[in-house]
Amino acid sequence: MASEETLIVDCDTGIDDALALLYLLGDPDVEIGAVTTVFGNTDADTAALNTLRVLELAGRPDIPVAVGARSNWRGGSHLASYVHGDDGLGNTNLPAPTAAPSSEPAAELIVRLARQNPGTVHLLAVGPLTNLATALLLEPELPRLVKHVTIMGGALRHPGNVTPAAEANIHNDPEAARIVLQAGWPVTLVPLDATMTEVITEDHQRRLAATGSPVATFTASILDQYFDFYESTVFGERKAACHDPLAAAIAVGDVEPLLAPVVAVDVDTEDGPGRGATVADLRGQYRNFPPQEGATVRVVLETDRTFPELLVDRLCSAAPARRVA
Repeated sequence: MASEETLIVDCDTGIDDALALLYLLGDPDVEIGAVTTVFGNTDADTAALNTLRVLELAGRPDIPVAVGARSNWRGGSHLASYVHGDDGLGNTNLPAPTAAPSSEPAAELIVRLARQNPGTVHLLAVGPLTNLATALLLEPELPRLVKHVTIMGGALRHPGNVTPAAEANIHNDPEAARIVLQAGWPVTLVPLDATMTEVITEDHQRRLAATGSPVATFTASILDQYFDFYESTVFGERKAACHDPLAAAIAVGDVEPLLAPVVAVDVDTEDGPGRGATVADLRGQYRNFPPQEGATVRVVLETDRTFPELLVDRLCSAAPARRVA
């Protein structure tokens, strides 16, 4: 990660968000300035408590956590306890955190940090994009202030995972996603096309469990719930896609995509069967993706499928939790 960058992680802390956070926290060169939470895998308030639990596990209770949108722009929300467990963390029921969330709303925190640190903030969004869209309304200059935005979401050549056309993060708030993807700032979109090919397995889980450190033991335990879901509904065996951790690794430069054209991306906001679909002109893939005028979204379509090893290496090598005075 560039030394002058500060990450703001916007998440709906369930299992893969926790893996992404612990992956980032395991790198001393990555600076996380704040974490903001949104509805999605669980409700926004539980996501904040889960984030604080994860930060304390990693010895970083000093990182501020702000609660954001509890519903989408239409006032609804769809939570995924059937994927992430009733507590959002694989029903591991970690103790309540000692720290509390900030009183500052998520979107306001994003705007404040961007104003205070122009040109250095990198937004990593791995949940619905409601907080980012709200921040854009609060500060129309945000695209000029923010250095980069990395988003886990969407499906271009791959089927959706909540409808045939739509991926969960985008489908949870298509209106917000459209605003964010068309704001004109530099975006890296990490869709299902890439994340569904980077798969963590039971062999990885056994290695984590055998390591015995608090971080490795915790991540091994939360994978049980994740594997249950993926075995019964997706792969037919105990393994899972690395959605949010892959986006985190791409954001900090640990994974270099093999195929990632810069294209204009739109989102279907109508009420038909395509609602929440991400739409881009990929016809140029057979002739080296000629530049598209005004396009600002780099869409990651292919990676080398070795990321799970990097993820597990990082989680197994995590230092024991330390307390920050």
